[in-house]
Amino acid sequence: MSRIVVLGSANMDLVVRQPRLARPGETLAGTSFATGPGGKGLNQAIAAARAAGSADTVAFLGCVGDDAFGHRLVEALRAAGVDADGIRTVTAPAAAGSTGVAAISVTDDGENAIVVVPGANADDALTDADRRAIAGAAFLLVQLERPLTLVRAALELARTAGVRTVLTPAPAVPAAAELVPLADIVIPNDGEAAVLLRALDHEGAVGDGPEAAARALSARAAGGDGSGIAVVTRGAAGAIVARAGTLLAPVAARAVHAVDTTGAGDTFAGVLVAWLADGAELTDALAAASAAASLAVTRPGAAAGMPTRDEIVAVLRG
Repeated sequence: MSRIVVLGSANMDLVVRQPRLARPGETLAGTSFATGPGGKGLNQAIAAARAAGSADTVAFLGCVGDDAFGHRLVEALRAAGVDADGIRTVTAPAAAGSTGVAAISVTDDGENAIVVVPGANADDALTDADRRAIAGAAFLLVQLERPLTLVRAALELARTAGVRTVLTPAPAVPAAAELVPLADIVIPNDGEAAVLLRALDHEGAVGDGPEAAARALSARAAGGDGSGIAVVTRGAAGAIVARAGTLLAPVAARAVHAVDTTGAGDTFAGVLVAWLADGAELTDALAAASAAASLAVTRPGAAAGMPTRDEIVAVLRG
C-alpha cells in the first residue's frame, strides 16, 4: 500500500502566455501556447512523489476520459513515480466522458487566470479499490475539483481508519466548511479561508487577517480535538500557521522572480505531506514546502515546474 494517497482531479492544461490578462470583450495576442498535465490532484501527487523519501510511495485516485489527453495524464503520473493504477477511465455519460481540461492564461509577470471543465473529474464513485487504498495509507490528500460528496466520503473513511487527512479547500465553496472537522490539516489561501470562515459563522475572523483565520480554522480542524492544523498560504507573503487555535511561527517565502505561479499551492501541499510522511516535524515540513513552492514559480508549467527532493534540500541548505 502507498503511504500517501491523493484523491483528486486530473486535467490537461491548455496554457496561453500573454502580456496581461484580457479585459471583458477584449482580444489579446498571446506569445505562446503549450499543453501539459495538471489538475490540483495530479499536481499534488506529482509534487509529493518528487519530494518523497526513498521509503515512501504516492498513489493517485482519479478519473480520465478514453482519449489522448487521458492517456497522456496517466503517462505523466507514472513518469513522475506515482502509482497510477487507481485511475479509472470514464466513458459515460457523454458530458463526463472526456478528460478534464483547464484553460490557463499566464501573464508576463507570472499571474494566472484559470477556467476548468471537469469532464471525467465529475465522476463521484468511491470504488472498493479506492477504499482499500485510502484505508491502507498513512496520509490522504484531497482538494475540491471532484464532487463534494466523494471528497467527504473519502475523508470519513480515512479518519475511521486512522489515516491523517489533509484538505486543500480549492476551489472554495461554502459547503466545503463541513469538511474542515474531517481534516487534520487544512491548507487554504486567504480567499479560500474567508469562504470557509463565513460558512462556519466566523465572519469576525474574516476581517481580522490571516492570523485570525488560521486560529479559527485550526480550532475546527480534526474535529476540534486539539490537534488540528491550519496553514493559510499567502503567496509571496509566506504562510500563517496555527495548531488548535494557537499561532505557530509564520513561514517566510523566499524572494524570487516568478515566471508562472500556476501550481505553486499544489506544490506546497504535496511537499508538505511528503515531508511529514517521511517523519519530519511540522516546522521542517513547512520550510521544505515553502522552498519547493519558491522553486516552482520560477519555472513554466504546473507539474512540469515541480522540484525534486534533491533540489528542495539544496535550497534548504542554502
